Amino acid sequence: MNDRIFNTYILTNWRKTVLYTGVTNNLPARLIEHYIGLGSKFTSQYFAYNLVWHESTKYILNAIARENEIKHLSREDKIKLITSCNPNWKFLNLELVGNWPPSPAQIDEVKERWKKDNGAGFR
Repeated sequence: MNDRIFNTYILTNWRKTVLYTGVTNNLPARLIEHYIGLGSKFTSQYFAYNLVWHESTKYILNAIARENEIKHLSREDKIKLITSCNPNWKFLNLELVGNWPPSPAQIDEVKERWKKDNGAGFR
């Protein structure tokens, strides 16, 4: 039985001028990865680690399809999607991670998992 949950998500920077769409099976850990600069040069370059929208599904193929659908939307349509469930564009990181910014222990845990999963790709 597959108990995994897959998330399609949209991040933005502090000024809400940049949008990044991704997919993951561990959203709290992925938010921390973005925050510490692991896995996405785009989010690191633009400091886009603030979660403003996410959607869950049991199936990875559905999550990937939704990610691709969102990536092909216009900026205006992405804004409408975010605003439809998060009208004030509240950053949702705190609700998912439990505290924000992440603690040193949370960061270390994510780094260790990253190192295990990515081996030589760890910086």
